Amino acid sequence: MSATVSRISKYPFLRQDFAASLVVFLVALPLCVGVAVASGVPAELGLITGIVGGIVTGLLPGSSLQVSGPAAGLTVLVYEAVDTYGLPALGVIVLAAGLLQLGMGALKLGRWFRAISLSVVEGMLAGIGLVIIAGQLYAAAGLEAPASGLGKIAGLPGAAADAFGSTDALASLAVGAGTIVVMVGWKKLPKQAQTVPGALAAVVLATLAVLAFGLPVATVEVNGLFDSIQPPGADAFGELASVGIIGTIIAFTLIASAESLFSAAAVDRLHNGPRTEYNKELMAQGAGNTICGVLGALPMTAVIVRSSANVNAGARTKASRVMHGVWLLLFAALLPAALAYIPLPALAGILVHAGWKLIPFRPLVTLWRTHRGEALILIVTALSIVAVNMFEGVLIGLALSVVKTAWDASHLKTEIVDKGAGPIQVYLSGNATFLRLPKILDSLESLPQDRPIELDLSGLHHLDHACRTALENWAERHSATGTDPVKVTEPARVAAPARAEEPAAVTEPAG
Repeated sequence: MSATVSRISKYPFLRQDFAASLVVFLVALPLCVGVAVASGVPAELGLITGIVGGIVTGLLPGSSLQVSGPAAGLTVLVYEAVDTYGLPALGVIVLAAGLLQLGMGALKLGRWFRAISLSVVEGMLAGIGLVIIAGQLYAAAGLEAPASGLGKIAGLPGAAADAFGSTDALASLAVGAGTIVVMVGWKKLPKQAQTVPGALAAVVLATLAVLAFGLPVATVEVNGLFDSIQPPGADAFGELASVGIIGTIIAFTLIASAESLFSAAAVDRLHNGPRTEYNKELMAQGAGNTICGVLGALPMTAVIVRSSANVNAGARTKASRVMHGVWLLLFAALLPAALAYIPLPALAGILVHAGWKLIPFRPLVTLWRTHRGEALILIVTALSIVAVNMFEGVLIGLALSVVKTAWDASHLKTEIVDKGAGPIQVYLSGNATFLRLPKILDSLESLPQDRPIELDLSGLHHLDHACRTALENWAERHSATGTDPVKVTEPARVAAPARAEEPAAVTEPAG
């Protein structure tokens, strides 16, 4: 009796965590398989990443309730990497990305990822969502998708024509569409029915329909868990000499880290437990990706869908995510043959649904009304990912974000008051930087040369060196015509002593 009480006191939330782990396992299972298939790798590699994300990353400190595994957000990047460099190189890429994450966590760079513009991150996810949807529509019809994002979208009308002319393609599309309908409608069922995750229910029903009606639909190819593990060899490490693969590693690192830490911030808002320690969480993700790389598996990130399912199912400690990894391991080891019955169009339907949820339709409408510049960054980032690729699309978004920030930081208001007699008064307020210098000089040089000028800079928050020098030179030129020296009221915080040889008279602001 005392031993039982001791165990209960040691694990007071075991019952809640056990129940939550089963829910997360059922949510994760079809997603792990679907992400792997969409990434162009064996289905078992998705399960391996889910197992490592649960057992390894789940045990480490950082965020107690968020769940890690293969993510739809990296599907496009992984597919491009495997298509370009081959499957053996994937392990090297993921291993190097994991080591970089460990280093960044050790250097306490985790919090810096929170400084990335939210519009860029949402644009990245939207672009990924568009590419996933376009690509998986081909998979749902049993057709081969073009390689590029633009090619996928441009080829959809032709693919639709081909699909409607083929009985097999129509059957495959029906299974994919039915999967999406079940997932969307599942949320409208009573809560008792929703204890079974919608994705799992959709896959089970699709599998039963294919078996019952004998539909000519492709299913998952099974290789076996241990046969799918392919540690990178010496030849794969030789690829590190390629500039392209280094860029891919950087893209994996930055995108996986940003997605994980943004997910952590979102999960923290869902519960009242311990807050995320960002540097430790980054190191936990790095440790998981390092092991995934050694095993030749998919990269991992923290995933908001599984994490929110974990919180909503009542998880209280990290034990729930660790146990979900154990359930994935037992399934992959004991029931691998069950994967061979899963229809590929059902997995495509799950990913189309996941891609749709990555596109922030409502937030974009609100953003367009309130912060149009940020909305444009989101849209351009998404379209750039579709048109070019993930890495360059994100770089374009970041560059636009920096340009917008610089533009906002240089906001300047110029007010000229001319009462017809006496000096002309010029008021500058905001931030006077070199970006606004042409506008400032145009306004000042348009003033009459034969009138005295009072230049009030007290409303400036910032006056950079380029603007200060230009204003001093303009004051010298204006006063050189015999007019009274320009009177300058310096901004209180950036005032500098006037030089004796300057004709401009300097006064301090009142008060």
